[in-house]
Amino acid sequence: MAVPAAEIIAAFERSKAIPVFYHDDAAVCIQVLQACYDAGIRVFEFTNRGENAKRNFTAMREHKILTMPDMYLGIGTIKVAEDVKAFARQGADFIVSPIIDAGVAESCREEDIVWIPGCMTPSEIAIAEKYEAPLTKLFPGNVLGPGFVKAIKPLFPKMKFMPTGGVEPTKESIKSWLDAGVVCVGMGSNLLNKELIDKKDWAALKVQLTALVKLIREVA
Repeated sequence: MAVPAAEIIAAFERSKAIPVFYHDDAAVCIQVLQACYDAGIRVFEFTNRGENAKRNFTAMREHKILTMPDMYLGIGTIKVAEDVKAFARQGADFIVSPIIDAGVAESCREEDIVWIPGCMTPSEIAIAEKYEAPLTKLFPGNVLGPGFVKAIKPLFPKMKFMPTGGVEPTKESIKSWLDAGVVCVGMGSNLLNKELIDKKDWAALKVQLTALVKLIREVA
């Protein structure tokens, strides 16, 4: 693994908000990544949700290396071991799964890459802990809620948590999750405005993202 696990998890903790994004157009992916970076965000999850995912991830990775070397770029929606190997060899900094899967866990261990599995129950979190995942994705966040985090944290004192799904880019939403004890939140369409992206208004997107970074500094 090019980057130590502790360094990547520390970046999640510093960023507090993790953009989650996919688009079929590589140029759009690069512009969204750049807008996030320019706003001060240093962790980005691209998702393996379309036929161009591998091609676009490669383009984003190349752009990152040239212009934003301190950005941590990972891949999400990984459900099978073969995809772990493919994206690890493409230079992914971390792997995010929506599920717990032994094959994915083992492949991440073999590739020496950070694995962030998706969990919804204490039993799944216990399995993630068994596989030595340093951080779990609580999904869907809007179903579980901050109260779930408060209830389970005493059971898993060493585990770090990141809710994804339904988290709002508002002071109330983010503060409620951080106060509950998560280290960061994942946000997709609620953060990355589809209308601005469709219009390719990158300046406006950067302004919106910068406001989020400022908000996080106020509540963290």
